[in-house]
Amino acid sequence: MKFTGTDSYVATDDLNLAVNAAITLGRPLLIKGEPGTGKTMLAEEVARSLDMPLFQWHVKSTTKANQGLYEYDAVSRLRDSQLGDERVHDIGNYIVKGKLWEAFDSEERSVLLIDEIDKADIEFPNDLLQELDRMEFYVYETRQLIKAKNRPVIIITSNNEKELPDAFLRRCFFHYIRFPEAETMAQIVDVHYPGIKQSLLKAALETFFGMREVPGLKKKPSTSELLDWLKLLVAEEIPAEVLQSKQASNAIPPLHGALLKNEQDLGLFERLVGMTRRGR
Repeated sequence: MKFTGTDSYVATDDLNLAVNAAITLGRPLLIKGEPGTGKTMLAEEVARSLDMPLFQWHVKSTTKANQGLYEYDAVSRLRDSQLGDERVHDIGNYIVKGKLWEAFDSEERSVLLIDEIDKADIEFPNDLLQELDRMEFYVYETRQLIKAKNRPVIIITSNNEKELPDAFLRRCFFHYIRFPEAETMAQIVDVHYPGIKQSLLKAALETFFGMREVPGLKKKPSTSELLDWLKLLVAEEIPAEVLQSKQASNAIPPLHGALLKNEQDLGLFERLVGMTRRGR
């Protein structure tokens, strides 16, 4: 059981190695990298490649660790008791399974995605240490010990918004997805737009990587944004010559709204264009 990428996901050799190492060790794979580098999509493609069910837990700033295990719906039970519903006598009717429980309960080995773990409170990762280590947890309301029928492949993503605890990091296999080089990026584009003209692709990649190298950018354009931009260039039938011309080097790229996502970066480019024109 080895992951080698898929026909819709270009995985580098070091990423394949990291995924397979985490599977062999039975440890969570902690993935970091710039937004838009395919961290979340990795879990989806690993599940598809290895023919495993996928359970996705998308973490928010308000998410608590116990929500991944289960939640006790006391409000519904109170309402049912007031209505005289017979369900109220079985507390199990008011236990809502979380994504960890669903993954633990799966009859076949599964992939569990814990997405953007760094969005939650700093104690969130530590609150999951025992469950991820022992692959079990206790349901106090029903006095059940829930054990994983099959150890899931756990993929955890982080955007580095906050530091993760050392105790948590020790239990993970870590991999940083480096931003793709031009050659790898061309392969990624080919997966999504196999018929794109090579002249347009070459010109677009030169413009894209040139924008990423501009100092002072608040948000560098990402892979997903490049794909959006290329889709627009093709849809609007913008030829490669528009990007390759000398005038283009002294102008903001067409349809730049797919690449520049805030007014500070747009203002920076406008100032650079103005300085270039005055210097001619």
